Amino acid sequence: MLFLVVSSICLVKLAAALNNGVGRLPKMGYDTWNAFACNYDQEKVLSQAEAMVKHGLVEAGYNSIILDDCFTLRNRSTDGKLIEDPKKWPNGLKSFTSEIKKFGISASAYSDAGYRTCAGYPGSYGHEEQDLQTWTEWGFDYLKYDNCYIPFDNVTDENIYGRYQRMSDAIASHASQTQSEPFWLSLCEWGWQQPWLWGKQLGHSWRINGDIEPWWSAIASIINQASFLSWGSGYYGHNDMDMLEIGNTGQGTPVGNLTYDEAKSHFTAWALLKSPLIIGTDLTNATRETIEILGNRDLIRINQDPNIGEAVSPFRWGINPDYVSNATHPAQYWTGNSSYGVLFMVLNPFDQPANMFFNLTESWAIRAGRIYHVYDMWSHTNNGTALRNISLTLPAHGVAALLLNDAGPEPELTGTGLPYCAIYWQCSWPNGTYFSN
Repeated sequence: MLFLVVSSICLVKLAAALNNGVGRLPKMGYDTWNAFACNYDQEKVLSQAEAMVKHGLVEAGYNSIILDDCFTLRNRSTDGKLIEDPKKWPNGLKSFTSEIKKFGISASAYSDAGYRTCAGYPGSYGHEEQDLQTWTEWGFDYLKYDNCYIPFDNVTDENIYGRYQRMSDAIASHASQTQSEPFWLSLCEWGWQQPWLWGKQLGHSWRINGDIEPWWSAIASIINQASFLSWGSGYYGHNDMDMLEIGNTGQGTPVGNLTYDEAKSHFTAWALLKSPLIIGTDLTNATRETIEILGNRDLIRINQDPNIGEAVSPFRWGINPDYVSNATHPAQYWTGNSSYGVLFMVLNPFDQPANMFFNLTESWAIRAGRIYHVYDMWSHTNNGTALRNISLTLPAHGVAALLLNDAGPEPELTGTGLPYCAIYWQCSWPNGTYFSN
């Protein structure tokens, strides 16, 4: 009996979000790793900042640049401090962060809960408070925190939760001592130890998957994983589906290794599932199509909804029985609520065009007996009204992102051949007799 009581208390605690004044909405920004790995410097990163301004992405909300792995020297100073790489930052990191702030972009750091980062640079285990002080001096306000080179168990006496808690506690202490806003903390944990269950207690986002790859099979697999975890996102805590792989140049298509329709599906899922929107590709030669997708204001405003923090979730899987995992064919029919209307995401996971169909009242957010205005968040057009059902044809690996708003009661349906109920077998007459179509 005691065990059951303790377990209940733990479950309540796991549901709590870390509300420390930052991270209420998903982060939007740019990360250097997927485009450049360790091969970046002040000139390259400034060129990305300039491209973000030029293409209107900063105005759209992408207001942070994460200097990923390799931005310091490989060894600390004799007193244990991180040392900025003078070749990469000839004017110093403080000067660099001040420069990008002129563009309306803040600077974000990268580190690791182990002895070293994944690329072999100094990790922050045992240096949490010291590194926070250094990052503050350099002008950072966000931390992407990785999980490589972890100490032996008998050194930490902790599992992953305790190692990440060291940094979370250090952030809270640093903010209190300096009377400053806490750092954002992004847990780059790869999803192997279910961070969606405990991440909200420590940070503001957590990876649910391994590193993304710029091809459709990887995108589909992540969407499949997310279909079972959409409940984990909310204010102050967000499932992180990794970087946006839209726009790799020189790959023969307008949006890199993804087709145009695949890139739209990629961005739609990340935006509506309330993942952080972090660009991971070189923007200096970005095509019009790339910027059109990354800058979709309709989807961004859903991702950054100030009143509703929940993600869309599947109401029907489609080709698969409901709640069945399929890495190549994720759930096809999704819905959710927003400040702007009821959301529908319809995904075609097939390698050829497909006809898609759903009943409006399959969504919990729809009112029965009403018609709805339909707004397309990719064409940015009002597409008339929907009565009970929507059918559409989507290209291979394509997507529809629809926003529905109440347009009033259904018209009189006598003589239309439609049943009295959208899902007719659920309805009955007042005497208890079921309606028969």
